[in-house]
Amino acid sequence: MVSPETLSARQPALAPYARVKQFLKEGLAGGRWAPGALMPSEAELVAMFAVSRMTANRALRELQSEGLVLRTQGVGSFAAPLHRVASTLTIRDLHEEIESRGQQHSAHVQLAREESAPAALAERLGLRAGAPVFHTLIVHRCNGVPLQCEDRYVNPACAPAYLDVDFTRTTPTRYLLEVAPLWEAQYSIEASLPTAEEARLLEIDTQAPCLVMVRRTESRGVPITLARLVHPGMRYSVEGRFKP
Repeated sequence: MVSPETLSARQPALAPYARVKQFLKEGLAGGRWAPGALMPSEAELVAMFAVSRMTANRALRELQSEGLVLRTQGVGSFAAPLHRVASTLTIRDLHEEIESRGQQHSAHVQLAREESAPAALAERLGLRAGAPVFHTLIVHRCNGVPLQCEDRYVNPACAPAYLDVDFTRTTPTRYLLEVAPLWEAQYSIEASLPTAEEARLLEIDTQAPCLVMVRRTESRGVPITLARLVHPGMRYSVEGRFKP
């Protein structure tokens, strides 16, 4: 754990509020404050960093806006539950997304087993080559129509009971957020053609364009899962909103 003094010496160019914020953020990432734990008060931060109360308040407010801290007036600041952290990264559960539109979600599990991780996969999941890895292949449907082919590998250390879960009743995303809440996610999105197997499972032509997302998640530096999510382009769109 980095002390305030070390942090200050290492990064003298940071603004005072940024030094306080980074100290707290590194403490959260390193597990110094467990979810729900009381964090240093504004007065304690003022004493630790020799800053104004306004500066300490700004650091806590920014962490609150990022979903990392919960603040209760007159009580204090608390480390946010990690599922709240996950929500700031917009990792949405497909079941909830479909149900929110008034449509029906169903899942068909094609494969659920333990395998030996080849070298390339093992490296991305922080495992040794040949180590056990959990593998699921699931087709998600919206009102009976295939919407997503989810090909997922899971680090057994993060979710040892993963293969015991009934994924016709819950989704891997929802389950993993409960047992191994993520701290960081990396993803790529591209337009691509499906593999022959993906086309068969999605009931589309092999030349039908798809939206393909590859997503890798971690919890405090430990890889959790690597997933390839394939959506038929004619059935799925990415939506967002921007307001200057």
